[in-house]
Amino acid sequence: MVTIEGTVEEIIFSNESNGFTVCDITSEENITTAVGYMPYLSVGETIKITGKWAMHSDYGEQLKVEYYEKVLPSSENMILKYLASGIIKGIREATARKIIDEFADKALDIIEHEPEKLANIKGISKSKAQKIGESFREQNSVRSIVMFLQQYGITPNYAVKAYKRFGSSAIDQIKKNPYILSQEIHGIGFKLADKIAINMGMDLRAPERIKSGTKHVLTYNGSAGGHTYLPREILVDLSAQLLEVTEEEIENAIIAMMIDKTVYVEKSEDAQAVYLSPFHYAEMGVAQHLSMLAAAPIEKRHQDLEGEIKEIEKTTGIVLAKQQKEAVRQSLETGVLVITGGPGTGKTTTINTIIQLMYRYKYNIALAAPTGRAAKRMSEMTGKEAKTIHRLLEIGYTDEEEQLQFAKDEDNPLEHDVVIIDETSMVDILLMNALLKALKPGTRLILVGDMDQLPSVGAGNVLADIISSDAILKIRLTEIFRQAQESMIIVNAHRINQGEYPMINEKDKDFYFMVRNVAGQIVDAIVDLCKNRLPVSYDVHPIHSIQVLTPMRKTPVGVMQLNKELQEALNPPTSTKKEKAFREIVYREGDKVMQIKNNYNMVWQKVGEEEEGTGVFNGDIGYIQKIDVTETMMEVLFDEEKLVRYDFNQLDELDLAYALTVHKSQGSEFPVVIMPMFQGAPMLMTRNLFYTAVTRAKQLVVLVGRQEMMHKMVDNNREIKRYSGLATKLCALSGVQEISGEIGISQIKMDAASYGR
Repeated sequence: MVTIEGTVEEIIFSNESNGFTVCDITSEENITTAVGYMPYLSVGETIKITGKWAMHSDYGEQLKVEYYEKVLPSSENMILKYLASGIIKGIREATARKIIDEFADKALDIIEHEPEKLANIKGISKSKAQKIGESFREQNSVRSIVMFLQQYGITPNYAVKAYKRFGSSAIDQIKKNPYILSQEIHGIGFKLADKIAINMGMDLRAPERIKSGTKHVLTYNGSAGGHTYLPREILVDLSAQLLEVTEEEIENAIIAMMIDKTVYVEKSEDAQAVYLSPFHYAEMGVAQHLSMLAAAPIEKRHQDLEGEIKEIEKTTGIVLAKQQKEAVRQSLETGVLVITGGPGTGKTTTINTIIQLMYRYKYNIALAAPTGRAAKRMSEMTGKEAKTIHRLLEIGYTDEEEQLQFAKDEDNPLEHDVVIIDETSMVDILLMNALLKALKPGTRLILVGDMDQLPSVGAGNVLADIISSDAILKIRLTEIFRQAQESMIIVNAHRINQGEYPMINEKDKDFYFMVRNVAGQIVDAIVDLCKNRLPVSYDVHPIHSIQVLTPMRKTPVGVMQLNKELQEALNPPTSTKKEKAFREIVYREGDKVMQIKNNYNMVWQKVGEEEEGTGVFNGDIGYIQKIDVTETMMEVLFDEEKLVRYDFNQLDELDLAYALTVHKSQGSEFPVVIMPMFQGAPMLMTRNLFYTAVTRAKQLVVLVGRQEMMHKMVDNNREIKRYSGLATKLCALSGVQEISGEIGISQIKMDAASYGR
């Protein structure tokens, strides 16, 4: 084994995703080519490497690195080179020379311990000096965590996330319980955490391992399958497969988790349901609060409701149908009301009438939706301010532990008389529970949504369970109005929902089918539609107005392939556009991107204003405005006004969005929707997924592919049911004897090998 200490002269190759690096190192007049996993390496750094010599047939002698560590430089010359490398944010070559001129070989000590002294140098403000100090100290902490985790295959990106989550005590916490990596760090799955634990010497039958694995099965089926619980026998079977232990050991783990209240087991006559405790408490909370709100006496200020409705009809020029009038009346008479219906059935007109009536009676109204795009659309439809449910509840973090919390709850309730929630099918059980806790008895709650769309991404089947329970008053709007009947999008959406094939290629209409038989032809046609045909024929923007939706991610016509092709066609590389490669994606200035996880603490600033806020949410679509490689950051504009700054180590929260899965499009509406019709997994090629995709379009739908696949989707009425107990709990509290509709037939993730990386 050979050990060399020297300065990094040149990075010949670096794979950012795994840290594999080829570099030249200068030491005592010698230059050594080093090859190995050395993440976060920069030109100008001093490192100590240990490895073995090897002869490469093309590149000659190299040192294959088995271990490395970074060493802070000590001489003025080395410190200057280190600072000038740009490794510390805010310092480039000119600033580095000024710092060395001022502090000589004490420069690094000053930066770490007394950064405020940097402000004595011309060109460095007090705030910049503080940021330089913070950057340097963070690097010291991150360095040790990277060194520790690299031996277990954890990439630098996740090491930084571990530092941000656990702070300087990250190594101690991970050594104590490696499974916190999968529980707390987005992107690290149970299998990787399990590998680390085993490499650290943990027994395969250790109780902590079995408890963590069993909890993971529940967590995974909550996030990936939407289940709030699993039947005990299924949980035991899946966990035993995953962990390769006996069912008896899993049973013991479940008992231990019941004792420490990690899980809750709900028993019935013929089965046992095992919940993660937060999901059980949420289901109980939703059932209890809905029942209480529905039963609570409410204030009635109206006297001549029929007369008021007629006045509004005269003002708007719209005569309400019988179902709509009943919905309006019940909104004033009832504590909780569900209004459901497909496109073109008058949900918006009904809600606007309810809002006008409520304002006439001087009720304080709040409008909200689950996502930013859905809230924005609700504002556009009603002409009133609508917020995300998170903003309505005043999302925030505790100061000490940075845990997510809502300022509005049972101790600090909302002061509104009426709360109207749109796109309720997207609301999961945890968010619904948080909302209901913040409503005072006597508050009117109106839930609006289309029960035939896909359910929430998160756990639960809230809207469908409420409707099927018959415990809460519901009104389903079914009449398609004459104006809506002129749109083939709306007509075909209802045809699809009823199991009938869409009517396509009607002259001067808005629903078309282009026949293409193979994947390559389908992709080429979609690219041509986006780039050339539709912008010319319909005067729509190729990126902002057109959205490609597909059921799949990884097939030849899936999201990943379509995004590559569409990016190349619609936003090709040029000499003026800066880029950043991250894993398998190249982000480019001008790209359309989507936030793919909720980040409640992300700061945004309104363009041209000083107003700031926090929170970027799963499904938000934005456009890359700026990529700054020097500052290692990217700026993305959301909703045409909110500018968000991403550090490069946060790029796993973004994905290209020229093409989206149908699931990710929920709550959004686009002028034009293009959808490939190609073979896919039967569980994805379903009627309600097709229906959801079609109802995302406002002006035009174009299907591209094979007509038999369109027919198969319509014929496939296989809905993926979820294990959810809300309907049963609502029935029990309200005295309803039977549940209308089918529940409890569920798609479970049976393949233990699929549980994350």
